[in-house]
Amino acid sequence: MSETAALYERFDTEAAFQDAVDRLLAQPGRELRIFDPDLAALRLNAPPRVQRLEDFLAGSRTRRLYIALHDPDHVTRHCPRLMMLIARYSHAIAIHRTHEEIRSIQDSFLVLDQSHYVRRAVVRLFRGAIGLADETEASAMRSRFQEIWDASFPAVSATTVGL
Repeated sequence: MSETAALYERFDTEAAFQDAVDRLLAQPGRELRIFDPDLAALRLNAPPRVQRLEDFLAGSRTRRLYIALHDPDHVTRHCPRLMMLIARYSHAIAIHRTHEEIRSIQDSFLVLDQSHYVRRAVVRLFRGAIGLADETEASAMRSRFQEIWDASFPAVSATTVGL
């Protein structure tokens, strides 16, 4: 049980969304799960964002990053920094592509352990919420991620070459 009171804040701009993602990545945790159609809005090629992910992974050999997406093309073609991070931490990062039958899912979320999350209900919009120390909602999102993960297959590895 967490001693920290749960925090829930809404956002409705891209800047507020990016801030929420950075706030989530600054939280302590062991497993980060990300579901997004293509990862484009998460700016995973921006040096500060890649550094935050690297700091997270470097914090412990037991930390893991799981990413599920509909289309890996953005990652392999436009995110060379993320691809280098995948090569460096191949033991700790897994990226899967969803099966065709669930590619109509159009939300996006990050969940850290079973405590913190950032969620956008409609990926085309930057309207969403961040929850910190919200174990009830974060646990439900982690379960939802597992369902998506189970309906996906390995898609991007350290040996994937982006053109």
